Amino acid sequence: MPDLPSVVPSAFEVPDFSALQSPSPSHPPRILMLYGSLRQRSYSRLLTREAACLLEAFGAEIRIFDPEGLPLPDAAPADHPKVQELRDLSAWSEGQVWCSPERHGAMTGIMKAQIDWIPLSIGAVRPTQGKTLAVMQVSGGSQSFNAVNQMRVLGRWMRMLTIPNQSSVAKAYEEFTPEGRMKPSSYYDRVVDVMEELVKFTLLTRGISPYLTNRYSERKEAHAALEARLKLAEVR
Repeated sequence: MPDLPSVVPSAFEVPDFSALQSPSPSHPPRILMLYGSLRQRSYSRLLTREAACLLEAFGAEIRIFDPEGLPLPDAAPADHPKVQELRDLSAWSEGQVWCSPERHGAMTGIMKAQIDWIPLSIGAVRPTQGKTLAVMQVSGGSQSFNAVNQMRVLGRWMRMLTIPNQSSVAKAYEEFTPEGRMKPSSYYDRVVDVMEELVKFTLLTRGISPYLTNRYSERKEAHAALEARLKLAEVR
């Protein structure tokens, strides 16, 4: 082994390929879907519902969170019913889909509020760490990627495994029938690609997520905390 004087040996682990063998799934992939508009004809909601149909066809179990009634972050206690519903769904999920309109060159406040209500950690539990994520956006004009790029940044911050593919639907008002179904197009084909990829990545990683997110720095902190407790016990 190379000389690594700055490494704590007890916390250092060599990656083990055998630990990357995902166990056989016992249930369908669990996917939570969030959308970012409260309009009566919300295209982010329509796109989310279209994606949900595809996910179900790919064998996933889905839940769509309705943001109606969700308070602004810090405007209500964490035990607010809508906040608890969102957090429970996030804990239940193994993967997520975030779909936002682009407004003023960014995701909407409704989309950001939902993400902000999901904490990075609750005690020793990290509600989003290691879960897969797909991002999509709808635009009223020409195709843009501002919202999906922002959501990718947030996905990394939430320690999620954001899949490579993404969907951006331009002039969304032209892409749906009066009944709310998405018309055949290259945009639709991309949505199919993204949902297929999300299910594959979720199947690939969900059983080994704890191993994938097991980090040297956190093991080092845990070892240091354990040693401190042992020394304190000896003193007592």
